[in-house]
Amino acid sequence: MEMMKALLLKFIVCLIAFSIGLDLAFDASLREIISFSITTTVVTYILADRILLPRIGNKNTLMAEFMMVYAIVWLFGSVLLNGYLQIAWGSAISAIILTAAEVLVHRFLHKNVGSQSVRTEKRRVSRLRPNLKYATEFAEEHDTDPKKKK
Repeated sequence: MEMMKALLLKFIVCLIAFSIGLDLAFDASLREIISFSITTTVVTYILADRILLPRIGNKNTLMAEFMMVYAIVWLFGSVLLNGYLQIAWGSAISAIILTAAEVLVHRFLHKNVGSQSVRTEKRRVSRLRPNLKYATEFAEEHDTDPKKKK
């Protein structure tokens, strides 16, 4: 149930970001805004929030999410939207707004949804990468030159 709340929150954030970035500044239809929102919600939730967030942390996930949103709007915008300028500015504005709102979504996910999965992921990562502790041995060197005999 908490995952559905997170998906719904993410979808609403995407709708608001794309409404501002694509519809207010440019003439995008409601169908395009909803299709961008659904695609972005599913892709960023699976890749960023479920996979990257527990592994690389909040700041790095936000940077990756910015690039994902920018790429999604750029790629699908070149198919659905008319003007090159609309694609460029719309993807930049939408990605900035969405990244700013994702800070709140990540807090919600960390507090409600991801607490168990974050703990499990930390345990899994610690098993895969143990703390690489090395020991150094010191010993006296024995003379290996057979010509030097005492």
